[in-house]
Amino acid sequence: MTDLVTLGQRIRHYRTDAGLTLDQLGVRVGIAGSQLSLMENGRREPRLSLLQSIAGTLEIEVSDLLDPAPPTARAALEIELERMQRSPVYAALGLPSIRATRTMPDDTLDALVGLHHELARRSKEAIATPEEARRANTELRQFMRTQDNYIPEIEKLAQEQLRQVGHATGALTHRTVSLMAKKLGFELIFVADLPHSTRSVTDLENGRIYLPPASIPGGHGLRSMALQALAHRLLGHHEPGSYAEFLRQRLEINYFAAACLMPLKQSVDFLSTAKAERNLAIEDFRDAFGVTHEAAALRFTNLATSQLDMTVHFLRVGEDGALYKGYENDGLRFPTDITGSTEGQIVCRHWSARLAFERTNRTTEFYQYTDTPAGTFWCSTQIGTSQAEEFSITFGVPFNDAKWFRGRDTTNRRASTCPDASCCRRPSGDLASRWSRKAWASAKLHAHILSPLPSGTFPGVDDTELYDFLEAHSGS
Repeated sequence: MTDLVTLGQRIRHYRTDAGLTLDQLGVRVGIAGSQLSLMENGRREPRLSLLQSIAGTLEIEVSDLLDPAPPTARAALEIELERMQRSPVYAALGLPSIRATRTMPDDTLDALVGLHHELARRSKEAIATPEEARRANTELRQFMRTQDNYIPEIEKLAQEQLRQVGHATGALTHRTVSLMAKKLGFELIFVADLPHSTRSVTDLENGRIYLPPASIPGGHGLRSMALQALAHRLLGHHEPGSYAEFLRQRLEINYFAAACLMPLKQSVDFLSTAKAERNLAIEDFRDAFGVTHEAAALRFTNLATSQLDMTVHFLRVGEDGALYKGYENDGLRFPTDITGSTEGQIVCRHWSARLAFERTNRTTEFYQYTDTPAGTFWCSTQIGTSQAEEFSITFGVPFNDAKWFRGRDTTNRRASTCPDASCCRRPSGDLASRWSRKAWASAKLHAHILSPLPSGTFPGVDDTELYDFLEAHSGS
């Protein structure tokens, strides 16, 4: 059934075409004209039996009333104005609603609708600010902690998609991913001119998924990017209406890709065996399924609590010490700002996520115990390299669970009292006395901290560049 506003407009259209007043039609169908007025204004839903009576009286079909299209161009404007005035953006202004009367000129109505569209556009631009991004990301991180970072619905979806292409064991191949795409009506195409702000582009009209010609160093592999693009379709995603929705969608597609590359049963079997042998290691999990170290560590967080009965933490930290990605449900206290956001916060210099950068040999995992105000934690850290900089990937557990992991016998141990400034943020008294007011440093400013993301249909993606790309490839 169409929405009530459009339904009301169609009833009014056919009633006036028949030359009947509200009261006259009401008498013929057995209701008061005032009740019929509420229905025409989208304030009350009529029963199907009443719609049948109205259609019979007006000598039309019920389907004519239920058609979702506005009956006239004028009605379309009135419907749009009504919808826009019900939006949260307009409601937040505290302004009264304007009723489109019969005497309101069309150009006035058109201008009002145009103003509402501009208001909505500007509101959408605002969701791409760093402040909004951090707030939304904090809420999502806190929600996933309540779920133990586990999404059973997506696990089931991934298992079903793998079953349909016959994948049961071993690493997921590029050919199998291509078969998954083909079953959904898509062809994977590798191009060198993807828009700079995109990982992939899906052409819904022509059934194509465009991917870069090679994996992103330190980031997403081609299989993962293709699976993420397919996940949007499988999960029924629509254009995000807010930054929070955009982040939720991104989390879900990343989860789906990981659940395909490291399937639930095979992963749990592998990890359970390693746990029984007290030989758990992220690097072994990584190598067994042919994924990046970061992907393996994140996937471990999905399964650790729900399947292996242990709490964990995960960090991706830049060489400058900034925390760019994190998850914890084991009590480790991440650095946060006043809003509770962790993104961009500097982690303690005594954590393994920082100390691993000081090693000469960075090809193997670095193990360490860290005593903190929240307890003692064991961590495993691996250094990776992206196009821009080096970063560390840390996976850790509380002291009592270190017994399940390779590297538990390490003698590396540090103490951290952060967020106490005397731990590592305040220079020693001697150095402060020696250099205070005797030097001037020009700070390296991270532009993304101050700049809004490109605003468009998808936060962070330049619509102009995206549509130019699609047009250029549409005939190929």
